Parts: sequence; structure tokens; C-alpha cells
Amino acid sequence: MDGRMHNNNQRQRREPQDGIEEKVLLIRRLSKKTKGGNYISFSALVVVGDNISKVGVGLGRGLEVPQAIKKAILHARKHMITIPVYEETLPHDIKVKFKASNIILKPAPKGAGLKVGSVVRSILSLGGVKNASGKILGSRNQVSNVYAVMKALESLKTRQSLQMVIRQILFMMDWINS
Repeated sequence: MDGRMHNNNQRQRREPQDGIEEKVLLIRRLSKKTKGGNYISFSALVVVGDNISKVGVGLGRGLEVPQAIKKAILHARKHMITIPVYEETLPHDIKVKFKASNIILKPAPKGAGLKVGSVVRSILSLGGVKNASGKILGSRNQVSNVYAVMKALESLKTRQSLQMVIRQILFMMDWINS
């Protein structure tokens, strides 16, 4: 059984020639009752990333699993975002609510690793984040959690822009007090 799990993990993670790695997070079988019988289709949730700072997710549907995976990969590649990675971690804490999912992501010191669960680990590792901690609250739905993480990563600000905002706030406070 150990060898089978290892081969399954190898199959789900592959790196094409352009340096963007792909990982299948979830494959679901959907069944719908119709007048003529059962209508069966598949949906696939895929994350792609360059292990530096770009990551994207895609959800694809098709009548067969490979077709669903291919559609998901195309969607993920089209909708990649850039993560403002600061010293192999996140630039600041962030808390995001998306539908029923609550995601908390925090930067971690060097050498701490990724202390996050489920799909968050896959997204952050393919996005080039090597040290972070986090918690998923509210939902166990992987699709909802993936989109919550992407929303959190989109709303991250760079370290320089945060420092500029803090300087502006301090300047305004000095101006008001004087």
C-alpha cells in the first residue's frame, strides 16, 4: 500500500517545461438523475505555481477526469496571482472570511516550515512560501477553503507599502498633536 500511495502522489504532481508545477487537490464525481438515466461528470480542483511567488487555482468540470483536470489547469494558469513573499514567509498577518470559511495566516520565523493544514499547505508551497503558520476555521469544504486562501493572498501587501502607510499615520499623528 505504501508504494501505491507514493505512485499516486507522483502522478498528481508534475512539472512541465515552463517551470510551472501543477498539483491536483481534489477530484469529485458528480451524478445527476435524468429522465434517461444517470448523468455522470467529474470536477477537478488544481493548484499551479512556480515555487517562487506566483500561484493560481482552477476548478474544471468534464465528462472524464483528464478533461476536467485539463480545464482546471488552463483556468489556474490564466488566473495566477503574485504573492509578496518576504524572506520566504508572508509579509504580515491576515484574516479572511470567504463564504463559510475563515482563514488565518501568519508569518513564521526561518526554519519553522509550513504549519498549515489541508489545501493551504499545497497553495503556499507552490507559491514559494516556505515558513508560515495558519488555521482554517468554519468550513471543511476544500473548494471554499482554496478560494478563501486565494482571497487572503490577493489582499496581502508588500512590506514596503506597509512601512509607507505606517509613516503616513505617524506623520498625521504628529501633525494633529502639534
